[in-house]
Amino acid sequence: MKPLTLQALAVTLIATVIAAKSPYQSVLQHSRIRGRQHGPNVCAMQRIQGTDKKYFTNCKQWYHRKICGKPTVVTYECCPGYEKVIGEKGCPAALPLVNIYNTLGVVGATTTKMYSERASLQKEIEGPGSFTFFSPSNEAWAALPTEILDALVSNVNIELLNVLHYHMVNKRLTSEDLKHGSSFPSMYQDFDVHIQHYSNGIVTVNCARLVKTDQHATNGIVHVVDRVITAITNNVNSFLDTDEELESLQTAIAAAGLTGMLESEGSYTIFAPTNEAFKKIPQEMLDRILGDPVALKDLLNYHILKNLHCSESIVSGTPLETLQGTVLEVGCDGQEITLNGKTIVTEKDKLGTNGVVHYINELLIPDSVKTLKELAEGAPQVSTATKLFLDAGLGPQLTGSNAMTLLAPLNDAFKGSLTMTPELRKVMRNHILKNKFSSKSLYHGQELETLGGNKLRVFVFRNNLCIENACIAAHDKNGRYATMFIVDKVLAPPMGTIMDVLKADSRFSTLVDNIQKAGLTELLNKKGTYTVFAPTNDAFRTMPPADLNKLTNPKELIKLLKYHIGDEFLISGAVTSHTRVKPLSGDKLELGMRNSTMYVNRVPVVDGDMMATNGVVHAVGSIIKPLRKLTPFLQLTSSLKILKGNAYFSSYLQPSSSYKQ
Repeated sequence: MKPLTLQALAVTLIATVIAAKSPYQSVLQHSRIRGRQHGPNVCAMQRIQGTDKKYFTNCKQWYHRKICGKPTVVTYECCPGYEKVIGEKGCPAALPLVNIYNTLGVVGATTTKMYSERASLQKEIEGPGSFTFFSPSNEAWAALPTEILDALVSNVNIELLNVLHYHMVNKRLTSEDLKHGSSFPSMYQDFDVHIQHYSNGIVTVNCARLVKTDQHATNGIVHVVDRVITAITNNVNSFLDTDEELESLQTAIAAAGLTGMLESEGSYTIFAPTNEAFKKIPQEMLDRILGDPVALKDLLNYHILKNLHCSESIVSGTPLETLQGTVLEVGCDGQEITLNGKTIVTEKDKLGTNGVVHYINELLIPDSVKTLKELAEGAPQVSTATKLFLDAGLGPQLTGSNAMTLLAPLNDAFKGSLTMTPELRKVMRNHILKNKFSSKSLYHGQELETLGGNKLRVFVFRNNLCIENACIAAHDKNGRYATMFIVDKVLAPPMGTIMDVLKADSRFSTLVDNIQKAGLTELLNKKGTYTVFAPTNDAFRTMPPADLNKLTNPKELIKLLKYHIGDEFLISGAVTSHTRVKPLSGDKLELGMRNSTMYVNRVPVVDGDMMATNGVVHAVGSIIKPLRKLTPFLQLTSSLKILKGNAYFSSYLQPSSSYKQ
């Protein structure tokens, strides 16, 4: 093994130092970089417009200029530990190093300083020691309910001292020491304070955000926090048990056997539905879930995140994993937490020893507890299909407990009259598969049986996963017993061979005659995977007389017909902007999609995806001809035309005035 060069060693050490930085320090460093044009030790901060809330800025926030969806104003302030000097740029001077009592004044925590004196704490925090003081800001004290604040400060009593001691730890803890999920015994009866240090640089203690961090003192360090914190003594289950507003939730938790988990060690976030939230659910649905242990456990686990997230940690939309296994989109809109885009959180940051509780006024219903009917009704993009399934008398299948898969076409897939007929009823039955499938488990060539008795084929393409002519257009919706696939078309199961399809459609009578004359009937009846671009009668009728006359020659007729038959299976969902298919005769056909229309050699397909047992038919309104090959001269001419259309290059293609005759 070769020894590291000095340069490589230096790079390794720098990388190690950078990697070792805490998220807070990384965000602080980014703020320093953004502020350095204003002088030394200047940090760029973002203040949410209309509020006093400020944040050190990370890259994403810097460019978006938004926090919690609200616009921000960039301000430039002295970084922690520094101050301005009159007549000099930036913040060149370090703050004076004084004891904690005086540091409270330096950082603007004057209310805490006043209460420290009133509670006889001043002497302790002026004297020798090494303390960490999580000092509430002036605004934090002012935000306390009047009756609580009056009880603390109306007379000199032990309660105020106890509150202040709970904000203190008997050792110096910098932001680097405040690790995510750590806890430290406070100076009030050793009750722990709980630290969260999030990847976005937010640091909290008992869900209070550190707004001024690492203010060093001779006898410790001060971190200013945005609220007054209180001692945490009970786990989250004990907390839930004591609130009458959560009685329905308590009953559900006990029935699902989750009590033990919520009493044990952990770091959970619980979005706790209130009694009102349970009442909003249709009684039939609620009774079904409460009576189904599997569904009930899934429902409750969907309300529990795997990690502890205080409200202050959320500054933008983030997908967070639940105990149920899927994710919740947790975001914010100003001061409000949003769940899956909804502002349903009514109370925040009820902290326990093993997690945090946020109250919500609406139940979060995961797909995994829903029937097929509930899945479909929750997807407005398939509302037409949902109505047709019910009109077809398939309600019992959509609400039952049999394992099946629903193929729900998008609304715009339906054309013409939607009046229920025996034929349409048959079509809808063929959109329900007999077993529960996952799209991830489907494979090319697989056959799926429908309630209508048809066999549907699975086709796997580079850009799409399709069942017959319909391609899956969205992620699976996995219900309690069944799954729903949203598809882009109404399914058209094959009703025969390619020849059967052509014979059944009067638009192709001329083509059928020509196929029979050319002796290709057997080819299009036998097993295979062909793609036929079928010219309509009008396509033949509008051929130039000279070209039409050529078709009297059997060889020319066979050549033309084989040029319209691809030797591989391609439905419209398999076609990208540049797709090629080899015909049975001649050069490759160029396929493309433009405005949802498929083109073959620039000829539009007028009716696509007519499925056959041995391929697929796409109707074209013109005879397909080989694309003209460009000679090198024509290629150059074409390129110059493109450049001439470009304003930048066009000036270089104009003759110079000095060469004018």
